[in-house]
Amino acid sequence: MAGSTKEYAGREAVVSYDAKRCIHAAECVHGLPGVFNPDARPWINPDGAPAEELAQVVARCPTGALQLTFRDGRAAESPPAANTASVCADGPVYLRGRITVVDAEGKILLEDSRVALCRCGASRNKPFCDGSHEQAGFKDPGKVSGRLEAMAPGGALKLTLIPNGPVQADGVLEIAGSEGTPGYRGRQCWLCRCGASNNKPFCDGSHNGIGFKA
Repeated sequence: MAGSTKEYAGREAVVSYDAKRCIHAAECVHGLPGVFNPDARPWINPDGAPAEELAQVVARCPTGALQLTFRDGRAAESPPAANTASVCADGPVYLRGRITVVDAEGKILLEDSRVALCRCGASRNKPFCDGSHEQAGFKDPGKVSGRLEAMAPGGALKLTLIPNGPVQADGVLEIAGSEGTPGYRGRQCWLCRCGASNNKPFCDGSHNGIGFKA
């Protein structure tokens, strides 16, 4: 993702934007059209709203493409108390929490509180969603069926990329389906990222059969 992030500096805050992680959910545009205007140049005006209000809208960005830093050193955003995931029908899985994404060797690729993971297998920015599910015609209702273990929320969530396979999620995680009802809560699961699993959003080994590479 090197080279894909731009910064927009205001008097009280600096907004950074990672184009590769943006899938145009438009939470920013709808939340503060006076700050985020795709037809303007530059399209982000950090001084177009009070800094605190701007921070609240940036935190609504589901992919983490938008981040905000206060110039006075205040924390703009705190990780949620619980690690949660929301499966989007025909789209990605949105995660929030204390998230670290690592490769198979344990190298940290990203640390964030907001992440959108590809489920269709077509993203050009794997493991992150880039909106390719729309062009790929990916279809899945986003239902989640699993176990709901009784456990306290919180702690870190580590997402490990299995070569040519799923994302291994380690840490207490609750996953809700597209209708908003939690269908899974546990400490370890494997999330499909090839798009072919018959047990979405979980992996069932289908990546082997289709020759998924990532």
